[in-house]
Amino acid sequence: MSDDADGSGDGTGRRRDGADAGGDGGPGLLVSQRGGVLTATFDRPARRNAMTWAMYEELADVCERADADDDVRALLLTGAGDTAFVAGSDIGQFAGFTDGADGVDYERRLGAIIDRLAAVQVPTLAAVRGYCVGGGLIIAASCDLRIAAPSARFGVPIARTLGNCLGMSTYALLVDHLGPGRTLDLLLTARMLTADEAHAAGFVTRLAADEDLDAEAAALTDRLAEHSPLSMWAAKESVRRLRRANLPEDRDILERAYGSEDFRNAVAAFGAKTAPTWRGR
Repeated sequence: MSDDADGSGDGTGRRRDGADAGGDGGPGLLVSQRGGVLTATFDRPARRNAMTWAMYEELADVCERADADDDVRALLLTGAGDTAFVAGSDIGQFAGFTDGADGVDYERRLGAIIDRLAAVQVPTLAAVRGYCVGGGLIIAASCDLRIAAPSARFGVPIARTLGNCLGMSTYALLVDHLGPGRTLDLLLTARMLTADEAHAAGFVTRLAADEDLDAEAAALTDRLAEHSPLSMWAAKESVRRLRRANLPEDRDILERAYGSEDFRNAVAAFGAKTAPTWRGR
């Protein structure tokens, strides 16, 4: 879940209730409410909305707000600007990793935030323009519905960038949406799915022209806000529990990938803007 498509995540700052948190990349998350629809906008367009840890924590706060406010009937996630929903996560944090246990801790911490999003009691919708990559793809996958513009691109290209891996719950999420064949195609080839491909695979609920995306997302969330909250919660919670039933242990997988020489060298190469050399150890 940790690939910033343009390598620009900087891990700086923190924002809560309007305070700046994004350094030169923007404030972080902007939160607004229109009627029964709560909207969170990833707002670092200069960094393709790459996620800092503060932004992930803010996303968890938004989930708490959605569940605590009886007036909220739907949660909409979107990205500022035209180039990205979320281009990935901050990669600079990996420079301090010393062994595989650091990778386990990272995936557990990040996984808890993603699981919190999946467990939000009201329907959640991701409206996607541009890059939806790495952590961005997993955020979108954790939502109940996805609407995308033709510019949307979906992928997790870690096989050609960092050589790390995902947590088991994240693999389960992708397999649930795409099936094992498409999931392996996406991860092994490190390619991007187009909006049309993602729609054909069933991952994207519907397509909308770039200029119509915001209006279509608003219309869909307004429709959701009119429906029975308990019926919708029962449906989404049942699907979530089915997906998470009997998840296998993954600590050995995480430790091997994050503790590898390949991963350490790839992190250094990413910072130096050079191509990594893979040795399989």
